[in-house]
Amino acid sequence: MIYKNIVSKFNASCAKSVLNRITIFTAMGVVSAGLFSATVSSTYAQDANAVIAKIGKLEITEKQLSFTLEEMAQQFASVPQADRRAAALSALIDIKLIAILAEKKGLGKGVEFKQRMEFLRARTLHNSYFESEISESITDEAIKARYEKEISATKPVKQVSARHILVKTEEEAKAIIAEIEGGKDFVELAKDKSTGPSGPKGGDLGFFSAGQMVPEFEKAAFALEKGGVTKEPVKTQFGYHIIKKVDERDAPKRKLEDVTETVRQVLLREKYLAAIETAKKANVLEILDKELKTKIEANQR
Repeated sequence: MIYKNIVSKFNASCAKSVLNRITIFTAMGVVSAGLFSATVSSTYAQDANAVIAKIGKLEITEKQLSFTLEEMAQQFASVPQADRRAAALSALIDIKLIAILAEKKGLGKGVEFKQRMEFLRARTLHNSYFESEISESITDEAIKARYEKEISATKPVKQVSARHILVKTEEEAKAIIAEIEGGKDFVELAKDKSTGPSGPKGGDLGFFSAGQMVPEFEKAAFALEKGGVTKEPVKTQFGYHIIKKVDERDAPKRKLEDVTETVRQVLLREKYLAAIETAKKANVLEILDKELKTKIEANQR
């Protein structure tokens, strides 16, 4: 992208100010041609209408610089914060200068250009509406209310805490079960004989919910009484398990601060889709391309 050169320039040497770029234009004869005036504000103007640079009589305002920073945020992401405004102004000046050349060539009068401007206007209006009418309506209170509604409607999820001893053969597993029934400590046997990665921790698997373990293991673990050990080896794709159920509980409910952004996105989507539906009801929508109409309708089912 053309503006990568600008970003690279600012990254290479933060000490180089935007005035260096003005010097380049001077050397190219742009200033002497009367197109560019080196009137650049050195302070962060608070007034959105404040003029921070001029190209001839064309004024560049603080608001235009703000738009540039927003629209080209990705390009300037690697530029140090202290240099980002200067980099953006440098890019904006380039845009304005080339735009002047384009106007002189009559490129702003073509049908394709007008169609593109129509699209850009619609997209900007779309984004403005989304920001002012949808995004800004999602308050902390709304997020909290939705969180509490969802939490209260959520059924408790059962979890089991278990230990296991994993071995290769059924014979080994049966022999270990006999040792446990004879009074041997499960944790020590797991440390000594389990081939699984949890062996050094006494076979501790912590708490898990349904669906997190392979079916055979999960079924046996959930069926045990608290403190119980499987009477027969449980075979899975990994080998033979002896399972001890340590504890059971309802899964802890997620805290508001952990899901705030998720809830916000849900509310944004709902409000956005509601706005789309409102607009559809107020307008006659026709998709004349049959193939596109079929695909869109299929996606909306």
